Amino acid sequence: MFNITALRVSPKQLLWVKLVFHLIGLIPITWLVFTVLSSRAGGDPVQHIIHFTGIGALNALLTTLLISPIAKRFKLGWLMQTRRLVGLYVFAYATLHIVAFFSLDLLFAWGLFLSEVAKRPYILVGAVAYVIVSALAFTSFKILMRKMGRRWQTLHNGVYLVAILAPIHFYWSVKSEIVEPSLYILGFSLLLAWRLPIWQKMRTSRLAMAAKDKQ
Repeated sequence: MFNITALRVSPKQLLWVKLVFHLIGLIPITWLVFTVLSSRAGGDPVQHIIHFTGIGALNALLTTLLISPIAKRFKLGWLMQTRRLVGLYVFAYATLHIVAFFSLDLLFAWGLFLSEVAKRPYILVGAVAYVIVSALAFTSFKILMRKMGRRWQTLHNGVYLVAILAPIHFYWSVKSEIVEPSLYILGFSLLLAWRLPIWQKMRTSRLAMAAKDKQ
């Protein structure tokens, strides 16, 4: 549909790229609805829904953090233009996760929330992460970006805090199976480490050496 070796896509082609990203984001939700309605959600459908939407939020967050290094490494400017879209899917899945927890697990018994936080502190960690994700989603529009100026970038650096809190929330929420959350912690740790200044300097030095060799 587009020539990736050209490293550029037209506005029309970018729309197709975003459509593919939308399909990737929506197909799991369609599958979840199908499994629940067809009684294929296991012995505890409520926990299946909560877990499924939580994993969806984590996967979308991982993808958001992956876009920047991949786009910079291969000089795919068009890929950078998909970050906002993927970021909104983080918010969408996280919202479904929260709604499923309050409606299906707590049955809208809001009074139980504080007692649940006391018993399960990971809920508070997840809630903080969700507040940050919500703030990022609501301020992701270009008009707010212009109005906020430098404050916008400061706020949106909060995604790195979410990348720490979200896998911790997952790890603390499991009772026995820690392999999956441990893999997410490792993945997010690598993506965050890649952004440390020391690695930025090393990459800059390698690029400078490569440019000198070409001369």
